[in-house]
Amino acid sequence: MDSLYPKPQSAPLARPDRRQWLQRQLLIWERPVWSALLAIVVYALIAADHGSLWQPSKYAYFNYLADAFLHGRLDLRVTPASVHDLSLFNGRYYLYWPPFPALVLLPFVALFGVGTSDILVTIALGGLNVALIAILLRRANDAGVIQLSALQRGLLVLCFALGSTHTALAPYGRVWYTGQLVGFACVVLAYLAALSLKRTAAFVCAGIALGCALLTRNHLVLAGLWPACYLLWRHWQVLNVRGWRLAGYMLAGITPIVVALALLGGYNWLRFGDLLDNGLAYHQMSAFFARDYRRYGAFNLYYLPTNVWYEFIAYPLPWRQGSDLGGSLFLLTPVFFAALWGLIQGRPRWSTWALLATMLLVAVPILLLMGTGWRQFGPRYTLDFTVPLLLLTAIGIRRWPLWLVGVLVTISVLHYLIGALYLGTVIGG
Repeated sequence: MDSLYPKPQSAPLARPDRRQWLQRQLLIWERPVWSALLAIVVYALIAADHGSLWQPSKYAYFNYLADAFLHGRLDLRVTPASVHDLSLFNGRYYLYWPPFPALVLLPFVALFGVGTSDILVTIALGGLNVALIAILLRRANDAGVIQLSALQRGLLVLCFALGSTHTALAPYGRVWYTGQLVGFACVVLAYLAALSLKRTAAFVCAGIALGCALLTRNHLVLAGLWPACYLLWRHWQVLNVRGWRLAGYMLAGITPIVVALALLGGYNWLRFGDLLDNGLAYHQMSAFFARDYRRYGAFNLYYLPTNVWYEFIAYPLPWRQGSDLGGSLFLLTPVFFAALWGLIQGRPRWSTWALLATMLLVAVPILLLMGTGWRQFGPRYTLDFTVPLLLLTAIGIRRWPLWLVGVLVTISVLHYLIGALYLGTVIGG
């Protein structure tokens, strides 16, 4: 038979060579520094396709808040060209978003003024987040939370960097995207602290990271459920810590979060005379939302059907009315379907259920919020629970064929590269 159907001698070698070359390229994404650099290049190219990288976006409000802090003020010293979504109270403009991202921007604004390019900042933050995810998957693998090869981890990092809603946020600056990217980094750092450190250092560092997350997007503190469960399990079962010592560790972890809450309350009091008033009621919202806000407020079950549709069901392609309101988390990034398999197959059970519970806790305020995150491509609010989602996905793809994961990641990347480029034409400056 072989003599009847001779094959070229080079054929058996060509395919493995191509496969090995492709695997080497994918392995680059598993390396934190290289994955960050590659992501930054892609984000910069997307941003440059729609304007200058060196100019701030139209809504670089955290720049203005950082400038206010530098001058000892809590209201904006300089009024931006646009005041959309700013809070007007007693004739002064404030931000209703928590202030931590402005503190991150403080050194840049001190050096370059309010004209600092928040686009460059979010591109850099995007690269940092990609590196942190690569490190997180390594640490989770070392700790036995997931069991993946370096190639499988590289595919997941690539998917996060270029095939998730993160891809559509990093290139564009803007107050909304900046806050989400900073908050995401804080959450990843909390998970890294739980996985990498132990005893007092683990609890304190995780608590500080979650406190910063709370001071960025309040509900992100709920993403701390899984790291809290992991720290308690590890210290009880593995390190054999009991009694008052474990209680002391828990207190050390909770303290930074309590301090963050106190700081946020004081920040609100100094601005609006109320510990719980963040200025949301005074913000200059789009007419698109005004009628619903007057009738239902900022959070209401009324918004649930719309949010579920645009976060988990709607498919925005081809472009049509409503395509910038969101898109299905699973249809746009189909590799996330593996999270459902991870929930079924994952061990130990407490860890997989804690990951799911964490996602649900973070999702509740998202799904009850007025608005879907418009304007956007994809379900941008789901970035808030993407860390536990990625870990559950990593558990799910463990025994999946590599070619299948590769195909799903490719679909995800194509979706979000197209969507990120489209988004630039929709949101403008």
